[in-house]
Amino acid sequence: MEKIKEFLPLLIPIIIVQMILLFVAIRHILTHNTYKRGNRTIWLIITIVLMNYVGPIIYFLFGKEDE
Repeated sequence: MEKIKEFLPLLIPIIIVQMILLFVAIRHILTHNTYKRGNRTIWLIITIVLMNYVGPIIYFLFGKEDE
């Protein structure tokens, strides 16, 4: 339990950034109709299953259509 308390100041900002990135990616997927590759269902599955930074980052790099 003491180990967790040592790393808590580092973990809290990382978790907050991860959740913000996940929510922004999901909100963008649900509000836009066009994607570079794939469709809405595929990107939702990828983003949610790979929710630890990887899914949202993959979406923003490969799925988000340029405005």
